[in-house]
Amino acid sequence: MTNHHQPVAKEGYLFIGLFGAATLVLALLGWTVPAFLLLALTLFTVYFFRNPERHASQDPNAVISPADGRVVFVGEVEETRFLHTRMLKVSVFMSVFNVHVNRVPFAGKVVDLFHEKGSFLNAALDKASECNECCGMLMETSSGQRFLVVQVAGLIARRIVCYPHIGMTLEKGMRYGLIRFGSRVDLYLPPNWQVNVRPGDKVVGGETLIGYAESEESSV
Repeated sequence: MTNHHQPVAKEGYLFIGLFGAATLVLALLGWTVPAFLLLALTLFTVYFFRNPERHASQDPNAVISPADGRVVFVGEVEETRFLHTRMLKVSVFMSVFNVHVNRVPFAGKVVDLFHEKGSFLNAALDKASECNECCGMLMETSSGQRFLVVQVAGLIARRIVCYPHIGMTLEKGMRYGLIRFGSRVDLYLPPNWQVNVRPGDKVVGGETLIGYAESEESSV
């Protein structure tokens, strides 16, 4: 999968290169203050596209956070765009200071992918889930249960990247995409699954336990 074991996500290379080159040119011209400002921007860009290693729970029923950030919504909703049924929704808002590489929350097969054009409202708002540009990945577990992960663009986020294609089997904790710059990820789980987070909680993508899936034995 893309960006595996890379300390900086490849989507940031162009920006880092451009800002770094501009910094060098200004420094050679003797324009000290603009050069320092661009250097700061270059370093922040490296920081923004950082891609740390994460260690997912080995519990086969554990559901982990798909993103770094702050939980802004937890509750049961009617998912009307893709699954058309009641689902447990957990939304994580990512500020520009959070890691923006997204992780697979639970192992499964990619059943479908969706991309919808939309607005670019503040991603911390609940209505951003319905109005903003988004990319959804529908997955099916080994026991046949389905869940949905939706990357939602934010106020200044204009680019959503989703690496997998339909038919791929993804392991929990794998990097599967990225959004820049400031956005949210909505996770829709079956209503019989357990959720252990609440609004205001800080979560770490690929590591923080969101909840538990219904075990395969109990779903038979």
